[in-house]
Amino acid sequence: MSLNNDRVLVIGGTSGIGLAVGKAAADRGATVIVVSRRQTSVDRALNELPAGASGAVVDLADPAGLSRFADELGAIDHLVFTAGDSLELAKLADLTPEVISGFFTTRLIGALTAVRVFAPHVSEGGSITMTSGTAAYTPQFGVLPVSICGAMNAATTALAFELAPIRVNAVAPGVVRTPLWDSMAPADRDGMFAAAAQTLPLGRIGEVEDVALAYVYCMEQKFGTGIVLTVDGGTLLV
Repeated sequence: MSLNNDRVLVIGGTSGIGLAVGKAAADRGATVIVVSRRQTSVDRALNELPAGASGAVVDLADPAGLSRFADELGAIDHLVFTAGDSLELAKLADLTPEVISGFFTTRLIGALTAVRVFAPHVSEGGSITMTSGTAAYTPQFGVLPVSICGAMNAATTALAFELAPIRVNAVAPGVVRTPLWDSMAPADRDGMFAAAAQTLPLGRIGEVEDVALAYVYCMEQKFGTGIVLTVDGGTLLV
């Protein structure tokens, strides 16, 4: 199977998993459009993507701007949402209303806004792929990651029902080496990666290229919807 000539919009596609998804989709013949709220991020991503890819600066907190961009863009075949700021692993006692609302602004409100705006532009037989995570089932990561991943799982099933026959699925990565961990001190982050690798059945943490293939599968397959596809190196087995 391939994505030949399909138009794939990746929101959050300028770094980490999103950029890897863009590269993997382009390798399969897709025309990739990446979106970020920073021009420098878009420029950097386009330097890494093959010729034919394009990018746009769009703020998910600006619904009017998002709608204008959707109208300018026209029809797409697949929407992928990977946008997210650095992970917040604080304990409940340290969470202020501002931190809580900020954490959900991009990951949940932004995701649902993007789906609302772009779903009418998804072509027949197209798909929407969201981003969840195994934190939904691993409470030691704290209330915010657990809550957002659980919310994305629930939203995926609800959207699959409401937006049918558009296929709506989600990918749930485990511990993956991405910029989302950059809020941690480097020594703490490397220590966490090393400890996770020792416990995983595959003996290593994930790389963005590993996870990108799951998003490609969600786009290419034609019969699965409402699925949360776990790609975690065996995290949930231990």
